[in-house]
Parts: sequence; structure tokens; C-alpha cells
Amino acid sequence: MNSPTLHLDRLDAALFGLDDVVVDSALLHAAAWQRTFDSFLRRRGRRAGLHSTEGTGDGTRIPSFELPGDYLRYAAGRTTAEGVRGFLTARGIALADHSPAPGEETVRTLADHKDACFGEEVRRVGVNAYHASVDLLRDLAARGVRLAAVAGDRSCEQLLSAAGIAGLFDVCVDGGDTTLLGLPALPDPGLLLEATRRLGVSPRRTAVLSGSLVGVEAGWHGCFEPVVAVDRYARADDFYRRGAHVVVRDLAELVLSGRCRQELLAHR
Repeated sequence: MNSPTLHLDRLDAALFGLDDVVVDSALLHAAAWQRTFDSFLRRRGRRAGLHSTEGTGDGTRIPSFELPGDYLRYAAGRTTAEGVRGFLTARGIALADHSPAPGEETVRTLADHKDACFGEEVRRVGVNAYHASVDLLRDLAARGVRLAAVAGDRSCEQLLSAAGIAGLFDVCVDGGDTTLLGLPALPDPGLLLEATRRLGVSPRRTAVLSGSLVGVEAGWHGCFEPVVAVDRYARADDFYRRGAHVVVRDLAELVLSGRCRQELLAHR
């Protein structure tokens, strides 16, 4: 079987998702999501006067946040608020996005709680970058390919700093930019297109490397080429259905071919 190849004569830039692609942070995200929703459902059950930790006012049991399924379905690659809405909707729970009443639980309060839990997990456990991903980033940069880090939530700078790899990227965009600029959330390609705008490159000459279904779908909708899915949970068929051109288990599988124009000119 031939190794999947990145043809550098066709590339000016590459956009890297962080979770499961560059850093091993997905399990920390998942743990923070589980803590957030488990505590929310316990509080909801107590208010309803139930003995069960999860339930509704009529005694119907609400399934708790399950790993890794619920994380991959509702949260991976999305803004924190979108992850909250997705899980609550799946469990038949409606909350307002915001509320003027102090102490009332909303989508925003749950999102803030999840982000705080994630920060605690990062400080407690730490974050490591995948060696193959760091090697690829350095190789691409040496060949003149511009690099951007992309995160659907607001964790981009936090993760890069914790892993000690902030200096590898030219640009960092995340859910904070989505809010600030009024961009639609992934799988809309707006955040990816903002990264290419800052880099001054065309999506047609920009690779997207993502570990989430919504990230891959955004790359396909934005006409990026190639779209590479990093599949650490055996979901290759799902990634191909969302628009991936290539699916790998680890970035060590990728082979670089050719040199960018910048390197060719430097050797003339």
C-alpha cells in the first residue's frame, strides 16, 4: 500500500487542528465535559426531588454523559457552547443561552464551567504534543509552508503554551475568534477561511489536518485541498463521508513530496 503523500509543490499552508492531531488533549476535554454534565444532572435531580442523580421531574432517568461517544458526537471540534447545546438537546433539556437572574443555570454558565474544568485538567495533568506531529510541523516550516493552529473552542493558546509548541505556528485561531468576528461555528468553514486570510493564502493551496468530523467537514465545505483526517477512534468511514481526502491514524504515516517554491528559489 502506498503511503499518503502531501505534495508540497501544491501547498502554501497547512491548518492543524489541535485535539488528537497535534496534542493529546482530547481525553482532558472529555473528562472536563463529563465533570460538567454529571454535576449539572445531579443538581437537576436534587431540585426535582429525585433520589437518582439524573432525572426529570416525572422521574424519567436521563442518561449521563458517556465517554467517548458523547464527546465525539456533541463536543469534539465545536465551540463549548455548541457542545453544551448538542448534549442538552439530545437529552431533551432546554436551557436559555443567558439569563439576567443570578444563579440560574444557562448554556453560558455550563460552557464556562466546562472551560474552567478543562483548565484545571491541563494544569493538573499537563499536555503532550505528538512527536510525529511536531516533526511534521518542523519539516513543513523548513520547506516554506506556512502553519496555523485551529481550535473550535477557546483553548488554542492555552494548549500550545502548555505543550511548549506555540512557536511552531504562524497563526492561531479558535472559538474566541468565532465569537469576536461573528463567524458561524464549525462545520461552517468560516474559522478556517479566517486562518487563510491571516496567512495570505488560498484554500485551494492549503491543507487541513483535523481529528474531528466537523473540522473535516469544514475543510470540505471551504474547498481546502487536501483534507487529512487523523483517526484515533477507528472512524475512517465517517471521516470519508464528511469529505476527507486522506485518513491516517497518526501523522507519521504522511510522506512529503517535492519542495515549495521558496526552497527551490533558495537553491538556484
